[in-house]
Amino acid sequence: MNYKEFENCGLRKALDMVSGKWKPLILHYLFHEGEFRFNELWRSIPKVSKKVLTEQLRQMEEQDLIVRREVNGFPPEVYYDLSKKGKTLGPILAALDDFGSS
Repeated sequence: MNYKEFENCGLRKALDMVSGKWKPLILHYLFHEGEFRFNELWRSIPKVSKKVLTEQLRQMEEQDLIVRREVNGFPPEVYYDLSKKGKTLGPILAALDDFGSS
């Protein structure tokens, strides 16, 4: 396989979706804990800035890994949860966790 073929392969696309400093941790929290409000998620990851968290959540929403739900009110509330596609990452993340722990 040459580089041009690798650019379009499924492995490359999957790695691009989950790569990022905080994406694996965000996915881990959503997989194990379920739906999170934005501020709850932000407090759960102490070193991430709100800007970076927002960027990574938007990227994962665009890739259909997570769903964003807004509740109108004052102040408005925003919730994040795994999408159907995102839930399929559970066994993969568990396998990576096992691999890294061994």
